[in-house]
Amino acid sequence: MSKILIVDDELGIREMLSDILTDEGHTVYTADSAEAARVFVLQDKYDLILLDIWMPDTDGITLLKEWGQRKLLHCPVVMMSGHGTIENAVEAIRFGALSFLEKPISMQKLLSTVEHALVVGQRQNTFARYQQQKEKTQEPAVIAPTVHRLESLPVLKIPGTDITLDFNRPLKELRDDFEKAYLSCLMSYENCQMTKVARHAGLERTHLYRKLKLLNLEIPRLGGDMHKHASLKEPLATNVSSDTDHL
Repeated sequence: MSKILIVDDELGIREMLSDILTDEGHTVYTADSAEAARVFVLQDKYDLILLDIWMPDTDGITLLKEWGQRKLLHCPVVMMSGHGTIENAVEAIRFGALSFLEKPISMQKLLSTVEHALVVGQRQNTFARYQQQKEKTQEPAVIAPTVHRLESLPVLKIPGTDITLDFNRPLKELRDDFEKAYLSCLMSYENCQMTKVARHAGLERTHLYRKLKLLNLEIPRLGGDMHKHASLKEPLATNVSSDTDHL
């Protein structure tokens, strides 16, 4: 059957409730104070707690609130009081109590309240297990990135050049156009000082000149004119005059 914890500072109430519920087949535990009840709740879980409001060390509503804040409430709680008010009942329910029993408690009222509370507790436990199982088996949702469809592929004009990057062209042609744009901008930025251009591009000078020739790219002169690189060759590093000419 069910495990029920009775928390009440009056010995006579504890014994009466314990005898009735034990006769109904339940396993009953009793605590005579809020401090004792704290120990019981920390050490074990119960199917139902019958909790008195007025106790000398800590009142039942304060204890109920404490359990709720510490997430120790795993079963229904029914409050009991011989001097309860509507305000007490409302406050207890606000902090998680299922219902309220007014003393003196009749056997019929006790049994019907306990039966109802245990049914509610079973439903809550069933739902909690279902939720846990669902969380374990449910695959995490994958949020797909939002992709906005383009009406057409862009055509970009490179500022300072007559080169456009047309995304409708094949990748190889587009790559050539990009290299042209990159090297044109770089030469303009470095004032056509090819050593600096090569260093900036991460290329050897020989490789740079070969690249310019393959791209049929014009090199701007310092005065702003252009000439075909195809007609240029990289100048020799030094012009050596032979002393034998004077011999």
